[in-house]
Amino acid sequence: MRGKRGVGYCKSMPGAVQPFKRLQKRLRQVAEKDENGEETVIERLPKPTDLIFPKRHHELFDIILNELELKKDRDGQSRTAYSLRHTYICLRLMEGADVYQIAKNCRTSVEMIEKYYAAHLVNTLDTTAINVRKQKRPRHAEDDEPAPRPRSPRSRKP
Repeated sequence: MRGKRGVGYCKSMPGAVQPFKRLQKRLRQVAEKDENGEETVIERLPKPTDLIFPKRHHELFDIILNELELKKDRDGQSRTAYSLRHTYICLRLMEGADVYQIAKNCRTSVEMIEKYYAAHLVNTLDTTAINVRKQKRPRHAEDDEPAPRPRSPRSRKP
């Protein structure tokens, strides 16, 4: 993904995989010039370098929200594409996901999540489920013995 801090990676939710694959398989209408120099519109599968949303995705999102009469939330605030980020972070927090992993995935800080996202969820969050350290597995006797180190061919003496 490309953002204000450059290019980085982001893990999506499992439910986003199938729609993404369907978008990749959609035929695209592309204007190309034929041998006479005249422009014709053809349909083809997208190339790996093609954008998934060739138009501005913010405009497409607004069209969808308006058609479904969801442009305004219950408080009268306009929804934007950025609302999806807010929803993702809040849902992940309510699921009990690790706030540090959410921050890393969303390329933000824990402080920003606490200030702008978690503040809305104070009464809904199960604080016992957030940032709980996993129990370490019990050690076995064979774990105490160090594993033999492989020797490299260079370290052997004749």
